Amino acid sequence: MAFQSFEVTSNPANGAPRVAALREKMAALGLDGFLVPRADEHQGEYVPPRAQRLGWLTGFTGSAGAALILKDKAYIFVDGRYELQVRAQTDPAVFSYESLVSNPPHVFLADHGKGLRIGFDPWLHTIAETKALAAALEKRGGSLVPVAENLVDLIWDDQPDAPKGPVSIQPARFAGREARDKIAEMQQAVAASGADATVLTDPSSVAWVFNIRGKDVSNTPLPLSFAIIPAKGEPELFIDEAKLDIEPRAYLTQLARLLPPQDLEKSLAARAKSGEAILLDSSLAAEKLRLIVETAGGKVIDGRDPARLPRAVKNKAELDGSRAAHERDGVAMVNFLSWLDTQPPGTIDEITAAQKLEEARAKAGNDFQMPLEDISFDTISGAGPNGAIIHYRVNTETNRTLNDGELFLLDSGAQYRDGTTDITRTVPVGAIKPETVRAFTLVLKGMIAISTARFPAGTRGQDLDVLARIALWKHGFDYAHGTGHGVGSYLAVHEGPQRLAKTGTQELLPGMILSNEPGYYKPGHFGIRIENLIIVTEPKVPAGGDIAMMGFETLTYCPIDRRLIDVTLLTQEERDWLNDYHAKVYARLSGHLDEATRKWLEWATAPL
Repeated sequence: MAFQSFEVTSNPANGAPRVAALREKMAALGLDGFLVPRADEHQGEYVPPRAQRLGWLTGFTGSAGAALILKDKAYIFVDGRYELQVRAQTDPAVFSYESLVSNPPHVFLADHGKGLRIGFDPWLHTIAETKALAAALEKRGGSLVPVAENLVDLIWDDQPDAPKGPVSIQPARFAGREARDKIAEMQQAVAASGADATVLTDPSSVAWVFNIRGKDVSNTPLPLSFAIIPAKGEPELFIDEAKLDIEPRAYLTQLARLLPPQDLEKSLAARAKSGEAILLDSSLAAEKLRLIVETAGGKVIDGRDPARLPRAVKNKAELDGSRAAHERDGVAMVNFLSWLDTQPPGTIDEITAAQKLEEARAKAGNDFQMPLEDISFDTISGAGPNGAIIHYRVNTETNRTLNDGELFLLDSGAQYRDGTTDITRTVPVGAIKPETVRAFTLVLKGMIAISTARFPAGTRGQDLDVLARIALWKHGFDYAHGTGHGVGSYLAVHEGPQRLAKTGTQELLPGMILSNEPGYYKPGHFGIRIENLIIVTEPKVPAGGDIAMMGFETLTYCPIDRRLIDVTLLTQEERDWLNDYHAKVYARLSGHLDEATRKWLEWATAPL
């Protein structure tokens, strides 16, 4: 069974009539505008079909964004990854486009919200986001108005049902810790915060704490659920029992009281009425939860989701699992790339390539007796100009042939029980122009700079981000995305709080997994990205030094295309790193390949 569909899922022509219908609902409530974020009740990046309101209303299907519908204008806010995609998927006669980074809705409303009553669904906005929106409007004499029912839901006649994906237990040999120990750690953190209980709103946190996984959203094994963890006493897990077979139900009843999701509001209000202080992460928890607690007379304590940082710092079992997953995934990638190299230019298209890679992953999973559970996101398979669309998703309308003289960008990943992978390789199709080779080499220099970085305790992702960009900057180039994101352990391929980015304020800690993926994109021509996953290593004093330094261990095993490298632009240290990396790739993977593929890998990893 293929995990990725290539059907066209949106139509720009739907925007006008759906926005018109939404405006009728706004008018009935006396609203001047309504906010439609790409979010569900958990505020996650990974939302089920039922919660994809932004895509249904506008046609834009990216993983981040928001729409602001006013009486006579409509705006869509996206980040740099989606600047091209949003224009292709939506009707420019209906929507104007704004930056989600430099001019997000609260900043926009501070300038344009004079006297406006803006409606919003408090389940779909975080506490912090709501506070910023309300403050921006109040300064201009406007107001933010919570609605009892989401206005999009009122006009979405064939809205899908809530998902009921089966829950499974994540074995201790992969989780590395028992759920009871994690619950005890959460309870200690709640008590230390001065709260009586916390609500885990992020399904990744619920999955990690209880050692469970689910199938409620595509690509990410999340069981959509909430949990209340008290400082003392039995946790409550709010989950649809239709998701629980006999074994997971028996397992979970030993850890928590099981309740239906609709009981969360009642349970939380009862705690608030009894005087309990509730810890909520204002950057993750829905504004609705704050309203429930404070309306019932309780107190909200603002603090970090107590599972977020422990989940990000992987233990030995999780790291060993990730290493095994990346070896297996490297075999799949090499089998695919060696096959691709034998296909004449103009004979393969983007969909065929993505399907072939998924087949290679499925085969590798079977060969290693660790089945491919899913892909970790829809494969970005971009030929020529499509590669310049940073988060491009190929479909039957955009599907393009891999043509002579062009680059092919392939960003993909896998979900195995022992680990989550994410890798990008850019390869040439035929002969490539020297200026393109130069750009690729500058991206490679940035990727190597992160790979070889050494840094003291206290270093944050934003302190290292510049290392990946400096070679590009010197030539007048840059890229409109972060350099790296955190990665989960058979969980979300995008995991916080760790990031390599200008916004990466989290201190990097040993055991964190991140991506290392600088790029360069020339709209209408090509895209370049090179991505490996890396682990933050334990600090140790370098030879001759006096301060312990952390660094990175590279997890990913796959050759970087030497045909796209201008060796004269590399330093000796950079050449040495690449040659050493390629030697490790060959040593790790060659024993798992047939003779023809092994010979291809020997050629692909030959020293510069």
